[in-house]
Amino acid sequence: MRIFLIFIISLLFCFIHSQDNNWSISEKVNSTTTNLLMPHDTLGIYDRDLLPPSFHLDRRKAVRAFMPEKSMAIFHSGNQKIRSNDVNYEFHQDPDFYYLTGLNEENSILLLFKSPVLFSGDSISELLLIKNRNKRSETWVGKKLGVEGSELILEVEKAFSIDDFYWDSLSLNTTDTIFSYDPQYTSPVDPNVLNDNGFNNIYIQNNYQINDKEIGNWMAQLREVKTDEEMLLMRKAISITCDAQKELMKVLKPKMKEYQAEAVVEAVFKLNGAEYPGYPSIVGASENSCILHYTTNRKTMQGNHLLLSDVGAEYHGYTADVTRTIPVDGVYSEEEKIIYNIVLEAQDKAIAECKAGNPFYITNTIATTVISQRLQELGIIQSPFEIRRYFMHGTSHYLGLDVHDKGTRGEFQPNTVITVEPGIYIKEGSPCDPKWWNIGIRIEDDILITDGEPENLSGCVPRTIEEIEKMMQEEPQVFKNF
Repeated sequence: MRIFLIFIISLLFCFIHSQDNNWSISEKVNSTTTNLLMPHDTLGIYDRDLLPPSFHLDRRKAVRAFMPEKSMAIFHSGNQKIRSNDVNYEFHQDPDFYYLTGLNEENSILLLFKSPVLFSGDSISELLLIKNRNKRSETWVGKKLGVEGSELILEVEKAFSIDDFYWDSLSLNTTDTIFSYDPQYTSPVDPNVLNDNGFNNIYIQNNYQINDKEIGNWMAQLREVKTDEEMLLMRKAISITCDAQKELMKVLKPKMKEYQAEAVVEAVFKLNGAEYPGYPSIVGASENSCILHYTTNRKTMQGNHLLLSDVGAEYHGYTADVTRTIPVDGVYSEEEKIIYNIVLEAQDKAIAECKAGNPFYITNTIATTVISQRLQELGIIQSPFEIRRYFMHGTSHYLGLDVHDKGTRGEFQPNTVITVEPGIYIKEGSPCDPKWWNIGIRIEDDILITDGEPENLSGCVPRTIEEIEKMMQEEPQVFKNF
């Protein structure tokens, strides 16, 4: 019996090991995440890799360090927006508010104080105003944290019902400056977020100075540089997006609709745990590849079309942004190859300069120079001043809680994630040989700035013509498992 049990255990170990070897890239990344926040099923929290309360606490301390003496900072949650009649858009939290709290609920306010103030007899340095739990409401929309849950799960110093809060319950005699994004929240208070229950009177009586600009600078500095906890989620979002781009290469074929390509991508997102696309998926073929933010996605694709796929999964608030341009029939034409390799050269040279200490604008300078020179050599443009006809956007932006994330646009710093995305877009009717018309090509990757060489976080997706054409001959894999 003992020998039999040992045999069974050995077989089970081998099976588990073989399954581990078959994990996707995104699954492997997920396996490296620690239990940052244990799930609380009774409150509707199921994920084990959310940012921990300590992360948000540290970020609040960082904001408080920026604040001058005798000041208070106000951060507002996002609000639910009506799509039509009684149907709402899917709620998305304000990124700064999420960054500081980890809370994914609307109708909430975070107050930070440079120095402790008295509130209902307690000395506090932070106060979260949030809706109480409501059993009737939760029957319709699901579980909420409420006051008690916020203190327990998010570990905020003090939470209080936003409906029962009055500004005169705060001892603000040591406060003379209020930092807030938008004066509309202060005079008068936005009734959808916080009832006008005395703040306006206090504001007038105390002659507070309202600063709605400096707070944006603070958040740009903080959110530009990612922590280790953030990078786990960034890598996960990018890994999922890479899986989606590779699967699209394998399934793409003539006569497919753009929306069917979009469906493949976003199905891979969901199958790998991403909550949303980080932005509306851009999936444009032929002339639509020349529209920078094309989202109609209804065209039927033909074999001689190029498909530009600019997509990004959002995982626990953090988004990827990866673009590939691929031939619908699996083979690039000679003209497409020429333009594609120009864009690839521009991207390679720009990525090489993504090093700590270099200026943010260096990627655009390099990419623009390469593309301008090569298009002149082809006779598509006659002077560098014509470049913006065919390359009309910047080359890089920060990436994080927003697809176009906050940052200082100063010198590159380690642990910053940016995109590098040069492109060439030659619309039909452009003043060049018609053989170039309707060729729109963008190659975009997510680049981590380090203390040494840059790391291409999305580099596992084929980038060269040869690699892409080879992958497009492979059999799809993802959907076989479901």
